[in-house]
Amino acid sequence: MVAEAPSSLLNRIGPQQGTLAIQPEGSHSFVTLTVIIFLPFAAGYLLSYLFRTVNALVAPDLTAALGLTASDLGLLTSAYFLSFALAQIPLGVMLDRFGPRQVQAVLLLVAAAGSIVFGLGRTTLALAVGRVLIGLGVSGALMAGLKSLAQWFPKERIPLANGFFIMFGGLGAYAAAGPSELLLQMTDWRTLFLLLAAATALAAGLILLVVPEYPSSGGQSSVRDVVLGLRRVYRSSFFWSIAPASGCAIGAAWSVQGLWAGRWLADVEHLSRPAVVSHLSVMAAALCIGSVVSGIAIDRLKKVGVRPSTTMAGAFALFVLLDLLVVCRAPLPTYVVWAAFGTFASGTVFGYSLLAEHFPKEFAGRANTALNLIHMSVAFGLQAGMGAIVDLWPKAAGSYPPVAYQAAFALPLVLQFVSLCWMVLSLRLSELRRPLPASA
Repeated sequence: MVAEAPSSLLNRIGPQQGTLAIQPEGSHSFVTLTVIIFLPFAAGYLLSYLFRTVNALVAPDLTAALGLTASDLGLLTSAYFLSFALAQIPLGVMLDRFGPRQVQAVLLLVAAAGSIVFGLGRTTLALAVGRVLIGLGVSGALMAGLKSLAQWFPKERIPLANGFFIMFGGLGAYAAAGPSELLLQMTDWRTLFLLLAAATALAAGLILLVVPEYPSSGGQSSVRDVVLGLRRVYRSSFFWSIAPASGCAIGAAWSVQGLWAGRWLADVEHLSRPAVVSHLSVMAAALCIGSVVSGIAIDRLKKVGVRPSTTMAGAFALFVLLDLLVVCRAPLPTYVVWAAFGTFASGTVFGYSLLAEHFPKEFAGRANTALNLIHMSVAFGLQAGMGAIVDLWPKAAGSYPPVAYQAAFALPLVLQFVSLCWMVLSLRLSELRRPLPASA
């Protein structure tokens, strides 16, 4: 059987405005959509996660090449999260006006340019500019992919497609560990970033050449509409019940996995570079598995009467406990501890699921963007702040003392505990204020 061409898919789009109108005829159409829609966008999302976490691997090389302090390293790496966060609000307007195909392709070219600047940079400022461009360039990887899947895939297949799409983030984190280390054994970190630039430009070209343009429904939102929508989200008491806990948990997972896990394993656990790479690979594998398991867990527990907010609170409470075990250096197998830590990087699914239930569908994209902005902002603050804390202690024999990292890791631990208490109390109070039904 011959795969359908993109044009044949376009011909089957109905007249409905703003709704999915593709009606695949059997599994073959789903395979076709996977090839021409899912895989090109998933490649971009994989690269975005690779860029997010690769500094955990190359941090020793960066430090040696430019003589960076822990503060420099934290601020330099977190520049990715800063530009990523600032791009979220205009990103929603661009995705709505120009479509995910064009927006994602252009942004990936910006990321490719940033990777070139980073690879060729000779000063900390040049590397920071490159990192900012990379963060800006991959800022739409998740949202553009999810929007495209919602446009093209049949409604009953979207949850499955979304789950596997998010799993590609874990594959990107894995590529930032083992495969990238193999390349570093053959070349240096500068060449690695030039190769990543080429791969990112290739992904942009793949999206432009393979992904068909989705017909406009004529219902684009204006900037004013988007701002008013975000205002409604940000004024929601429910949003502020869950956003701090989600931001502190996910921000901590991303900031640690993207940089400080590698430094902890090297300076605190005194592991060799191959052992550090092995642990980072295990964290990435745990992220892949956690992305799928989290979605399944929410769905199954909901069917037996457990609310998603309860599931989220339980998962984040376990994360607080895990952080405490890390800070106290509990005598546990390091692979188990860091695999569990990697799993919580997939916790974004909890917040997005709660927002999808609470807000109307027309606000779902803006609610997700608003929460994503919180995640990235906290990740930026934590990654830079932890570096500043580590830098309070002087180096000894080329590395910082374990107590410096313990103090730094205590920062996300405290923030997670406080925000989790806020989430539980605020949700409980909102339930108590809810009026009883007339039958009661």
